[in-house]
Amino acid sequence: MRILIANDDGVYAPGLAVLYDALADYAECKVVAPIQDMSGASSALTLDRPLHPVSMPNGFIGLNGSPTDCVHLGLNGLLEETPDMVVSGINLGANLGDDVLYSGTVAAAIEGRFTGRPAFAFSLVSRSTENLPTAAHIARLLVEKHDQLEVPPRTVLSVNVPNLPLDHIRGIQLTRLGHRSRAKPPVKQANPRGKEGYWISVAGDVEDGGPGTDFHAVMQGYVSITPLQLDRTFHEAFNGLESWLENVL
Repeated sequence: MRILIANDDGVYAPGLAVLYDALADYAECKVVAPIQDMSGASSALTLDRPLHPVSMPNGFIGLNGSPTDCVHLGLNGLLEETPDMVVSGINLGANLGDDVLYSGTVAAAIEGRFTGRPAFAFSLVSRSTENLPTAAHIARLLVEKHDQLEVPPRTVLSVNVPNLPLDHIRGIQLTRLGHRSRAKPPVKQANPRGKEGYWISVAGDVEDGGPGTDFHAVMQGYVSITPLQLDRTFHEAFNGLESWLENVL
């Protein structure tokens, strides 16, 4: 089997190397990742300039683009053989709840939705590398068993691993996305020359993090697995919209 590995932390990120090492003896793995950190890039595609792949000394391919660019090229001719699966990560930092809307890690997995096999996005709930081996172990276990999955086509699995040693992990829970409150306001600052600008601030606090959510699972020491679907149609709103539209024209 051929696996395409990507991320949003960049081609030099430790989580990417650890994920490759965890899967390299299981499948033929090819890595295509952004040259620089592209956290928060979501599903952006680069359309205003050409993309230039660069072979790195370790065999990885760096790209001057987004995580989605990396997977898009990897599945559509950049590699000699088309990958069978896309695995993204290991991200340093959680991708919980509303984070998936902005996450380049999750977006890379989403771009792998056409392979016919479930795509995985792996995140460690920490900026520290201390427990990356835990996340790598979990990633290997789940990817190894992907052929036993019965999920609809184009399913993406977002996996968040608590920042714990492996022997402290309590298990794995199937979860839904929780929700955050509104993000903190942007921070306005002036540079030394007096030009004002804004820093995007931190994500909002957890608003919906009760039992059954990804937030709750990782806080209790469990690995959280949340299946994501690509159809964003809000089917439950149809009835209200139909009656509303009757009075529009």
